[in-house]
Amino acid sequence: MKTRLLLPALVAAAVLSAAAAQTVPPRPKITGLSHIAVYTSDAAATERYYTAVVGAVKLSDPENPQGVRYALSTTQFVEVLPLPAGSGVNRFDHIAWVTESAEGMRKYLATKRWKVPARVQHGAGGSVWFEVRDPEGNKVQFVEAPVRKLGFVLGAFAPQAIGHHIIHVGYMVHDRALEDTFYSDLLGFRPYWWGGRGGKVEWIAQQCPDGHDWMEYMVTRGTSGMPADMTQRELGVMDHFSIGVVSVPDAFQALVAANRLDASPGSRHDAAPKVGLDGKYQLNIYDPDGIRTEVMNFHATEKPCCSPFTAEDPSE
Repeated sequence: MKTRLLLPALVAAAVLSAAAAQTVPPRPKITGLSHIAVYTSDAAATERYYTAVVGAVKLSDPENPQGVRYALSTTQFVEVLPLPAGSGVNRFDHIAWVTESAEGMRKYLATKRWKVPARVQHGAGGSVWFEVRDPEGNKVQFVEAPVRKLGFVLGAFAPQAIGHHIIHVGYMVHDRALEDTFYSDLLGFRPYWWGGRGGKVEWIAQQCPDGHDWMEYMVTRGTSGMPADMTQRELGVMDHFSIGVVSVPDAFQALVAANRLDASPGSRHDAAPKVGLDGKYQLNIYDPDGIRTEVMNFHATEKPCCSPFTAEDPSE
């Protein structure tokens, strides 16, 4: 008799459990980077940098009529926005990831009790996106690309570009564990590499869950907010994006031969490529406001310090 009384209760509990599971939508795929958005205090100098030095194609900005897009391909670009009043040393606005469903991602995060907007936004070019804040308050967008894409091959679209693939972005972070509650626990980002100098962990690469692009925690001092002694130059080193190439030395020689590295007033660059602690060749170039463009080999040529690579490299 007791068994008969328990069976209905067990069945009801199972039904309720299944119904609850169905209310949590699956996380849509996050396949790679869409763009990074930065500020400019001199639009003409910044345009010269991104078109003449980086070799990107200038486009209108359907997301923000005051902005400009500098595209490296038909799917990735740098968005440049006017410098807002009161920005101080900050020149970074947001990063954006490509997802298979912006609305699906919005609903997924909402069920996980993350603060999301009431609806997605629609751009003139057919893209769909929404914006949230990560645990430290950085703006993060999720972009669903238009169904129809422009009919260009990479080289034909931006023939002068240093490279056509933004393989990672990085920005200032204080607390790895706190940021991981969003990127790792909710979104499924996975470790790629970490390193630092003097026994410190300064750079933590987290690869997106359904592609090979990654984000880099640029760990800084303090526990929150902008350090009081932070300079614009130092912050620009941390807030950066990386263009992948097969050979940084070859890309450097091509830029030198075309006299492009010094083509923009106010920008600066490394004297020559070097191998970073991750074992990859890199060349750092800075826009007129100090945001760093890191030209980086897709693959390491030397053994990395600190940590082995734990996921596949991106490629063009």
